[in-house]
Amino acid sequence: MDQESLKQAILQLKKEKNAVILGHYYQRDEIQDMSDYIGDSLALAQEAQRSKADIIVFCGVHFMAETAKILNPDTKVLLPDVTADCSLAISCPGEAFKKFKEEHPDHLVISYINCSAEIKALSDLICTSGNAEKLVRSLPEEQKIIFAPDKNLGGYINKVTGRNMLLWDGVCTVHDALKAETVTGLKKQYPEAKVIAHPECNKELLAEADFIGSTKAMLNYIKSEGRKQYIVATETGILYEMKKNNPGVEFIVVPSGNGCGCADCGYMKQNTLEKLYDCLKNETPEITLPSQLMEDARRPIVKMLEMSRRLGIIK
Repeated sequence: MDQESLKQAILQLKKEKNAVILGHYYQRDEIQDMSDYIGDSLALAQEAQRSKADIIVFCGVHFMAETAKILNPDTKVLLPDVTADCSLAISCPGEAFKKFKEEHPDHLVISYINCSAEIKALSDLICTSGNAEKLVRSLPEEQKIIFAPDKNLGGYINKVTGRNMLLWDGVCTVHDALKAETVTGLKKQYPEAKVIAHPECNKELLAEADFIGSTKAMLNYIKSEGRKQYIVATETGILYEMKKNNPGVEFIVVPSGNGCGCADCGYMKQNTLEKLYDCLKNETPEITLPSQLMEDARRPIVKMLEMSRRLGIIK
């Protein structure tokens, strides 16, 4: 089937099966076009929580589909490519983290949503890059905190809040590979451009940024700033949305130096139209989790959403 035929077939299957397609900003352009909702982790968690569909197809990575299943235990949740993982989730194995937590029994555990269901179940509160700062600021200053699994995001939150959270040693390999010296060179080449960066980047690069924020926050910043050039330090999938919403604006991606001149997450790009069609047609691969694990993991996610609403982060 050619791409246009695939798109029409996907739309037909979606209608027949009362399915909804959730897509992350880092997905391939054509996957974003097919999604009913496009967003970052916080927005997609919201959509997953309020979904009334019989089938949720999550075009993202494994932990995202797990989150949708945790929030909708009785709904069939599909992931087009079940091997689409996340370097951050991989960096935090359950048994090792459980031991780490037990070594610090007086600490509250805040875990970035980019982690496995097992880590969520060991956490007191989940956060995203879009709400982490406000959630941490809302907690008593004397409260000791473990932050996992992203030491870059955790380090950034420590810096802006003045906290001293204990950080798990994990990173997003895509964001962490972006270098400050590359940004410095681009700033000389494009002196009028503002540098926008995701807080999963390392602290040296973040020191070069004019704006640091989640994917959604970066999109909002561009809209409010109105400049004609931006140097972008994050996964390149977001450029599709940036260009679509800001015609005439030039976006200069910070290359990772991995030989491709880009900052692509290979896991995010594993989902294709062909896999999306097959997964809707066959209703597989399906995400399944033990009921007790889902119950334990749901609490800190729901707590995040409730706190985010109370703090005015989301509606």
